[in-house]
Amino acid sequence: MSVMSEFKDFAVKGNVVDLAVGVIIGGAFGKIVDSLVGDVIMPIVGKIFGGLDFSNHFIPLAGQTATTLVEAKKAGAVLAYGSFITVALNFVILAFIIFMMIKQINRLKAEPVAAPAAPAEPPPPAEDIVLLREIRDSLKR
Repeated sequence: MSVMSEFKDFAVKGNVVDLAVGVIIGGAFGKIVDSLVGDVIMPIVGKIFGGLDFSNHFIPLAGQTATTLVEAKKAGAVLAYGSFITVALNFVILAFIIFMMIKQINRLKAEPVAAPAAPAEPPPPAEDIVLLREIRDSLKR
């Protein structure tokens, strides 16, 4: 089997296609979460903590005196811990949303527990079983 035909067999398997679709949807979903955190949650958190803007919190490592992260990065190395806080919050929210989705999927997959059925009469034995029993009984005599 050639490498190309092996690759074709691998690529068209359902799991690979499902994974590709999942990655594409995950990327789009990640952008939605980034926007939710950056445009909705972080401004509220900043307001709660006295108007803080986490995106501009950094520690200059090259002695910069810049007031914004963009200016400080142009002037040299910085430790942008505010950006890290935002990305970490993105991750926590995304992980929680995925957890809730998986929890709901598992709940939907769970089969309802049925009440035990009343014992039914066993079906009559097959014709060959009856014949074998007759042979057994005649040999016993």
